[in-house]
Amino acid sequence: MRQLCERVREKRALVAAAAAGTLGVASMLATLGPGTSTASSHREAPLIANDPQADNTDVYAFTSPDSPDTVSIAANWIPFEEPNGGPNFYPFATNTHYNIKIDNDGDGYADITYRWTFRNEDRRDNNTFLYNNGPVKSLRDSTLLFRQHYSLTEITKGRTRTLVKDAIAAPSFVGRASMPNYAALRQQAITPVSGGGRTYVGQADDPFFLDLRIFDLLYGGDLSETGTDTLKGYNVNNITLQVPKSDLALKGNPVRNPVLGVWATTDRKGPGVDIDKAPADTYQQVSRLGNPLVNEVISPAGLKDAFNRLDPSQDHTVKPLVNRVLDPEVPQLIQKIYKIKAPATPRKDLSEIFLTGISKNSGGPIKADLNSQLLNKDVDPKRFTPAEELRLNMAVPQTAKPNRLGILAGDLQGFPNGRRLTDDVVDIELQALEGAAQTGKLVPALAKGDRVDHNDKQFGHSFPYLALPHNSGSGKAMPNGGAATGGGSTSGLQHTGLLGLGAALLAAAAGALVIHRRRHTITAAE
Repeated sequence: MRQLCERVREKRALVAAAAAGTLGVASMLATLGPGTSTASSHREAPLIANDPQADNTDVYAFTSPDSPDTVSIAANWIPFEEPNGGPNFYPFATNTHYNIKIDNDGDGYADITYRWTFRNEDRRDNNTFLYNNGPVKSLRDSTLLFRQHYSLTEITKGRTRTLVKDAIAAPSFVGRASMPNYAALRQQAITPVSGGGRTYVGQADDPFFLDLRIFDLLYGGDLSETGTDTLKGYNVNNITLQVPKSDLALKGNPVRNPVLGVWATTDRKGPGVDIDKAPADTYQQVSRLGNPLVNEVISPAGLKDAFNRLDPSQDHTVKPLVNRVLDPEVPQLIQKIYKIKAPATPRKDLSEIFLTGISKNSGGPIKADLNSQLLNKDVDPKRFTPAEELRLNMAVPQTAKPNRLGILAGDLQGFPNGRRLTDDVVDIELQALEGAAQTGKLVPALAKGDRVDHNDKQFGHSFPYLALPHNSGSGKAMPNGGAATGGGSTSGLQHTGLLGLGAALLAAAAGALVIHRRRHTITAAE
């Protein structure tokens, strides 16, 4: 394997020192060991069942298809919302921070934090158990007995300012009799953001599609258990933010500095979240999500809750997690169950994909420029820190015909360059773990993946893009009026060399592009 470039080598020396020194494994694990808090991402951590309102399930970041000067970031909470789950349905939590964070200089710390906080307006009192006592055609109808208000603040190193004050979130979708036109309620819930942009807060169809029977010995031990979308019919609580690219870029310049790192967190306050005897009136991070499936299939069970409490700037200091990237478990399981030889370790391709982003400067085996903050002209390489973030190069041109396999299919705007709603991240990540970035070819035996290639509902063309929530009455989704924004076949992929692709397709726009995906934490220490 090629080693990381000199810039990254310098940082790796710091990483090794940190891992061996004051942030040694023993002290870190003692600090971050299982406690009374919870975790996130579709119930993947042991304590998540205690607090589904804090469970951040997925994060998406992409250039807005209908507004190419902006970026849209969608973050979802509360997994497996069954549409009939009344009478209280699915409110966001109060005494909680719901955050979307941006790292534009590559040091692993949030340069911009967008924070949503909620308050309840509950007029039911002792009079009724109903969520609404008549049809709801407006967010302000008196028939809607429970509604949530929220405020949105922007936090940077220099200031905190309110972007939205006391807006109303779209309610949970009770059913067609109660809410005959949920699409109209969603439209009313789209709120302008001070300084430019807009946000939506409310319920939506869960846009993640996959067959979760991967946990049954990797699809039954013989690939017989594939083809069923486990999340079909379920909803989530969604926050989507659309803002100008110039608001996100380092020094406000998306031409010089097009690459962002994105993740979401949940901070809880009150009894049950006071990690390490912290005062009960302080907020503690209990959930974190950047790239999909990182904590689910990279972290071992004993570290999952700890991972959810980490800041990305800390990732590289936790050697057991670093080792899980350099020597991942999934390829070993595939070799044992399916007799497909695991790629040689250490997996520096995964370290590049998951922790540093992809660029020629990172010195990894993927010789192309795509989505590392090292591509930003104003980034200080000495401060660059390997960190698990969903990285997006805002300069990559829009794809005329999006392909669900993203970079693997030569679609440079697809995952792991950000994440679009239609990107088939399970199939992409499975191939990446099996070494597709090294060979430039799909692993033929796993080419069909989990055979769930698209969401059960079509996504919309316009903000906030997610499909409307499922109906609790008939069990069928309401018409959405949107169309899928990605699909594509896998034909010809065997002949599309990823490494050659990178060399040919760069050069066009702002600091280059190409290949594969990102993933979980850590780099550094062999």
